[in-house]
Amino acid sequence: MDVVLVHPEIPHNAGCAARLTAALGLRLHLVEPLGFSLADRYLKRAGLDYWPAVELVVHRDWPAAARALGRESPRPFTERLRLFSARGGRSLFETVFESDDVLVFGSESRGLPAELLAAHPARRVYIPIRPCLRSLNLANTVALAAYTALVRAGVPLPDNDGAFAPDARADQDVWPVEVASRIEHG
Repeated sequence: MDVVLVHPEIPHNAGCAARLTAALGLRLHLVEPLGFSLADRYLKRAGLDYWPAVELVVHRDWPAAARALGRESPRPFTERLRLFSARGGRSLFETVFESDDVLVFGSESRGLPAELLAAHPARRVYIPIRPCLRSLNLANTVALAAYTALVRAGVPLPDNDGAFAPDARADQDVWPVEVASRIEHG
């Protein structure tokens, strides 16, 4: 399962998503343009010292991300998409997930691009909230969605009884820009 943030704007939210994906062993994809630099101190701070454990991939744009992710499973890419939107679709808690799904989230102020949502209306997923609220925080949405999707797909969660054993790489002073791989820039 992969987590994709399309045009994230707030470094803290992307850093929280990075920390979450490291904790779950998922890859985090960021689709440019970003509203911050990968050298942003707030991004680094939100991810704490977990950056060495983050598998971070940065894509030039959505078509590049789709091409790269589309090559990674025998299942058609469009069937793997789960487009999270505050504007309709199927409830997170009624959605059937598969272990190779791609969880896609939009920017904090605009959500996912309208053309992406229009191209895949049956792939939309929402988290139920009261109608007087516009949306949930991106980092909270990613956390709730990732854990729910993994459980519903039957993917085992990390086996941890609450004990903490630091990763050997945690003492390295690593910045997000140092762990990011860039693909599909052509």
